Amino acid sequence: MKQVTTLFLKLAVIFIGISVLALCIFLVPHMANFAAKLYPNIAPMKYLVFIVMYGAAVPFYFALYQAFNLLQYIDENTAFSELSVKALKNIKCCAITISGLYVLGLPLFHFIAKKVDPPIVLMGLIIIFASLVIAVFAAILQRLLQEAINIKSENDLTV
Repeated sequence: MKQVTTLFLKLAVIFIGISVLALCIFLVPHMANFAAKLYPNIAPMKYLVFIVMYGAAVPFYFALYQAFNLLQYIDENTAFSELSVKALKNIKCCAITISGLYVLGLPLFHFIAKKVDPPIVLMGLIIIFASLVIAVFAAILQRLLQEAINIKSENDLTV
């Protein structure tokens, strides 16, 4: 049963990765061109959108890779290892990086939102909040897993 659930989660990770790749290929250039058309007198507007969006995609894919590795450790019955703790630490750092990039990009989104109706700033805030929630969750799991490993090693030494 464990193999089926981890396989399902691995497929979900792959599907999420493909979906975000499609957004990066098709939506981000459209958004950058739209921002450049809104403010034609600001030359780097298009490139700022690219920096924020593609800059956040890099740690996102690294976090997906770490999540895939974590599922692999579960399949191999090595979930309670330092490798899992390191993977959770990397996921936490990636989530903080994504959140930081979007915090830096909020003035840019606010600048764009002045000229359009949909609440673009709200989308940026949602991404920031979701990334911070993932970072906190990964930090809690990292700490719990490290404590479980410490307890396990103490029990192994007493036997």
